[in-house]
Parts: sequence; structure tokens; C-alpha cells
Amino acid sequence: MTDRVLVTGASGGQQGKTGRRISEILLARGIPVRAFVHRIDERSDQLRALGAEVIEGDLLDLRAVRQAARGASRIYFAYPVQEGLLDATAIMAAAAREAGVSHLVDMVMLQSSPDAPTPRMRQNYLSEQVFEWAGIGAVHVRATVFYENIRAFAIPTLGQGVIRLPWADDDTVVPLVAAEDVARVAAGLLTSPSLRTGAAYGVIGAVLTMRQIIATFSRVVGRDIRFQQISDGEWRRDALGAGINQHAVDHLSHLWQFLGESGRRGASPAYGVTDTIEKFAARRPKTLEEFLREAAGG
Repeated sequence: MTDRVLVTGASGGQQGKTGRRISEILLARGIPVRAFVHRIDERSDQLRALGAEVIEGDLLDLRAVRQAARGASRIYFAYPVQEGLLDATAIMAAAAREAGVSHLVDMVMLQSSPDAPTPRMRQNYLSEQVFEWAGIGAVHVRATVFYENIRAFAIPTLGQGVIRLPWADDDTVVPLVAAEDVARVAAGLLTSPSLRTGAAYGVIGAVLTMRQIIATFSRVVGRDIRFQQISDGEWRRDALGAGINQHAVDHLSHLWQFLGESGRRGASPAYGVTDTIEKFAARRPKTLEEFLREAAGG
């Protein structure tokens, strides 16, 4: 495959930097990448140095998205967890259809349905429908909670020997994955010679209880860490104070509540590690411990 791939979020955002990782993977394979970035900075300069064509623009700007899509055959679309997803979806769908794009890989969340447990997941469902109506060969990568997010939530209080979250108890079950593995799956789909339009690929690399997550952090930092349950109101206040936007806080608050309720007897969902990482990335899923040790430089 030598067709140009348009990658959105290519500089890398605050969640998992999947666009950045995908750009680097494709460039390393000699595949032409058009990197769509929100602004030109050191990160975009690095991509240009690697061989990417860099275009600056906003996913909510139809003119900029049209320019970016023109001449691309495949697109990776990911929109940050903030307001604007459905507008950005409609804009990208229109631009991609106009440009004759043959395939679009859409990054969404693990659950995507009209009755999904969070507002963002329900928006993801509508986003998927729009891309499919556009007739641009859309497929959907449904990724679960990133290791990166769990680490980010733990860091502020880890030095105090505690991880504070509004989860029901330390038996709460959480499906997790490394953003790197998600990016490798998406890159595999983008370079696949044939994609089944409308297909959805769940990506779960590990299923752990909070007790197991705490034990993993303890091993990595070399001392005992404990779980401290806090109220949803406390968590929301801390998250907003840390600069997380209201849209993301609402999504995560509903997600934490759902995971806690699902852990009750008889209500636990059937989470399991998926085979998509081995199938499309040709590797076993990275473990939480491997991720944390790499992030800590050890």
C-alpha cells in the first residue's frame, strides 16, 4: 500500500496520542502520511522531519478538512473527549465523500449504542451511523480505558501512597488497554488490503480489578499503595481543578458509576481480552505492569 493516509490528531493529544503513534508507525513502513494538526509546533516539526506532509487546521472547519482530505485514500479519524464530536463527524464525512475516500478508520469507545452508559458513548453511536451513511468504507475501533488515563488519575496522589477514585470498591472490574496497542490495531486496519465496511473491532488488552491495579502500582513503585474511595462530587471537583474539560468529566463520571454498578453480584458485564491486537498488530497485548515500568523509565 502506497496511497496517502490522512491522520487526524497527528501531533498527539492528552489521552492516548493514537494519531501520533499511527503516523510514526505508517511513516516507518514507508507509507505517505498527511498529518492533520491543530497547530504547528515542535511536535508537528518532528513529524515533518520523519517525512509527513503536515497540514494545520481544525476538525470543526469544513474548508480546512476539505483541503486535508483531498488526495487521501484512507483516513484515521479520532476526536478528543470534548464538545464537538458530531459536528466534526459530519464535516469529515462530507469532506471524505467529496474526496472519494475509500476507507475511514473511526476511533470510538468500547460501548457504542443508543443506550450506552455515558453521553459520549451515545454520541459515538451517532457518529458511527453518520460515517456509514456517507459511504466511505468506515470501520470502527472500539477501545476501552487507556492505561495512560489510569496512570494520569493515579499520579497526583501516588506520592501519598494512595489512589483516589469514585469506584464502588477494590473489586470493581475495569477493561483496559495500552494506547500503543490501539494505535497498532488502527494502523493494521488502515493498511489492510480489504476492510469490511461497517465492521467494529473491540480492543481490550487486560481485564483487572481495582485490587489488581493497586497491586501492580505497588510493585512498580516499590511500596504499598492503597485504594481510597471518594464521592463522585469529590472526583468531579478534583478533575475539573486539574483542567479536565466538563464534557470529559461527565463521560468519566458516568463510566465510573457504570463500572461500579456492573461489579455488583449478577450485573457484571462479560468483558474479556479481545484478539484484535494479535490479529491486526501481530503482538500480544501489553500488560499494565509493562506499561507502568516503561512510563517510569524502568
